[in-house]
Amino acid sequence: MGLIFRIKHYFFNAFRELFVHHHGSLEFRAKIFALTISANQDIKDECYTIVKNIGMNIYKNDTDRANQLMLTTQELVQKVKDNNGLDIDTLIEHIQKELKIIPRYAKKIDTLSLKELLDLSHDRDTISYQKNIIEFLQTLKEETLHKKKSQIAKDEKNIESKY
Repeated sequence: MGLIFRIKHYFFNAFRELFVHHHGSLEFRAKIFALTISANQDIKDECYTIVKNIGMNIYKNDTDRANQLMLTTQELVQKVKDNNGLDIDTLIEHIQKELKIIPRYAKKIDTLSLKELLDLSHDRDTISYQKNIIEFLQTLKEETLHKKKSQIAKDEKNIESKY
């Protein structure tokens, strides 16, 4: 990644809420990826390549948005690794809290994509831990979609009417 990209990322990161379209949605996805990646003590750079590739699929080949997802995920993982006010339990709390506020985000939890990250783990305990996290996220998604079905439909209708 070149210097211009890094400067652009720094600028967007500093003012994410102002300049990144649907920053909350992107950050929610980054938290999901960061949660799964952080469960592995031996984090490989390939994890972020997988996140970027998934982002390219999600955002229909929008490279800037996919890069933003990848870099936001990296930042969150680094905070967990550095024990900088963020850990796996805190990430889980943030995800649960955001789903209570914006239940339609549950549709953004793609456990099939998260399973791609398991291929980079070689320790049985780590793989088991990551599988448990993915299973937890799937259960959380299903419960939220079931319990908040009417609210999600109403929110999506309001969003469609705005555009």
